[in-house]
Amino acid sequence: MTRRITWTLLALTSVLLVLAVVPLAVSMTARERVAFRDEQRAATRSIAAAAEEHLSDGKPPTGMRRELETAARAGDCAAVYDAAARPVASTPCTAAQGEEAEELVEDVLAGHEPEPPEDEGRLLAAEPAGEVRRPAGAVVLARSSDPLDTRVATIWAWSAAIGAAGLAASVLLSVRLARWVAGPLSALDVSARRLGEGALDARADVDGGPPEVRRLATTFNTMAARTEALVHGHRAVIADVSHQLRTPLAALRLRLDVLGTGAEGDTAVELDAAQEEIARLSRLVDGLLAVARAEQATPRPTTVRVGEVVAERVAAWSPVAEERGVRLRTSEGPALTAALGSGHVEQILDNLIANALEAVPDGGKVTVGHRLVGESARVWVRDDGPGMTDEAKAVAFRRFGNPEARGTGLGLAIVHRLVTVNGGAVRLEDTLGGGLTVVMDLPLWAGEP
Repeated sequence: MTRRITWTLLALTSVLLVLAVVPLAVSMTARERVAFRDEQRAATRSIAAAAEEHLSDGKPPTGMRRELETAARAGDCAAVYDAAARPVASTPCTAAQGEEAEELVEDVLAGHEPEPPEDEGRLLAAEPAGEVRRPAGAVVLARSSDPLDTRVATIWAWSAAIGAAGLAASVLLSVRLARWVAGPLSALDVSARRLGEGALDARADVDGGPPEVRRLATTFNTMAARTEALVHGHRAVIADVSHQLRTPLAALRLRLDVLGTGAEGDTAVELDAAQEEIARLSRLVDGLLAVARAEQATPRPTTVRVGEVVAERVAAWSPVAEERGVRLRTSEGPALTAALGSGHVEQILDNLIANALEAVPDGGKVTVGHRLVGESARVWVRDDGPGMTDEAKAVAFRRFGNPEARGTGLGLAIVHRLVTVNGGAVRLEDTLGGGLTVVMDLPLWAGEP
């Protein structure tokens, strides 16, 4: 944003400076040229007036020669011609004589308005000596254009300096303005990113920037504070529930163990059934707490070597699979690095492999694999068990969504929450030939091809 604001203001200032400075410089240049021509014509007319007294009235050429000397001291070259276009007098320099000067004299003697040309850095001017219609002669004055060029160059130099100063001031102003506007927004963006990554104490600075940005930062801080209080409150509830439920369950299991020590017959059977229900209730409590923790997860992404984690979890579950007569294996895949919260991939695979081993009968097969699909790391767990109906798959990711689940019915809910909170996606598909396949698309780590 800082660059966009700066470049926009610079472009606007540049256009305004061009539209203001260039026309002004052009106008001043034209005025200087007109003033220079007027001064040259005035000097020419002074010589022409003195020449008329000599050519028309027959007076001595003293005044005419004095004017020519004055022109020579000023650095001009002048020549006086009679009615027959013959040179009568001139300054020591001969720049006012030649073909171009003679053409001007002929135009003047014919009563025409000449168009003086510029000859090798000199400007020529011609005036009639006497009446315009019947001149007694003509005067040609050549003046160097160096003073005019110097004045024009000075005008354009000052114009360029003014434009550069205006552009420099615009740069300073635009940079300060851009930082004043974009700086607080960038800080707010960093705070929002930190909050999204799990830093619940992240707050934005409310002291800088425009009033609208300060109000936005204040609103963000209020939202962050409420979110932090809500999350901490939920975590406290989970901790309390974990303590308050597990302790009575452990005590109840201990009492049942004591009662079952000397029990026989139907009493022993009932006590064993009660122990199984206590164990099931313990697993249910653990599952509910796991779902609650997953729903409150605000992960900070870390690098996860997908292939290494898959191989590690398959190796960890292999003894359980062998005990149940199930073939658990992994398919080879590329080396991929995903961006997920610490330990989330392990927890996801543990739940999926546990569900698959529960569903697959003896002699069945469970396969875990991964590969690159677009900009995601695709991981799947495929089994050849009984599969799921379309109705069951539609609600499988909800708590206790699958009424036919052999476990607590919370494993897929935990998986769905952990995958989606990390920016991924998960879905259920039918395995070719029968069974269920859980497919997950996990975000790649930044820079992963």
